[in-house]
Amino acid sequence: MKPYTKVTLATLAIGAGIWIGAVYSNTATGASTSPGTADDPVVTKSYVDQQIQKALNGGGGTTTPTNPTTPTNPTTPTQPSQGSDEVKNVALKPGKILIADAGAEFIVRSGNAVIYTEDSNGVADLTDGKDLLNGQAAPKNHLLSFPREGRGIQVKEGQKNGLIVMVRGGYTIK
Repeated sequence: MKPYTKVTLATLAIGAGIWIGAVYSNTATGASTSPGTADDPVVTKSYVDQQIQKALNGGGGTTTPTNPTTPTNPTTPTQPSQGSDEVKNVALKPGKILIADAGAEFIVRSGNAVIYTEDSNGVADLTDGKDLLNGQAAPKNHLLSFPREGRGIQVKEGQKNGLIVMVRGGYTIK
């Protein structure tokens, strides 16, 4: 056999092997499932929630209730706990002080505010990473953290307009 014939046969054999391997791998067991088929279903959040409720209620299958349920009246909403993640918009008038509970967070949205504290420690400005002391300006749109109660903010002296403050956590207005 001549050398170029050997090279040609070797090339054809390698090419055929690659082609057969590619075709075979696409039709191998388990490789033919695609999302959304019976073998690999796509589910919605509501379906998952429904299945979780069935599992929590002890029902594994789809059963219909034998006794009809009576609807209950909704209860009145309770006030969020002081550790709540709910954010409230609080309007503060001049002459008033917004005192934070321990762990509360404030963001001054409008108006000119200053820090209020009775001790030598201040309030953490988490946006700038510094401590703000009594009487210092509280910058707008900065996250202020109050590690202890008894500290807060008030309208800057001489300002006629109040403040709008986003508050997460407990607070009182003096």
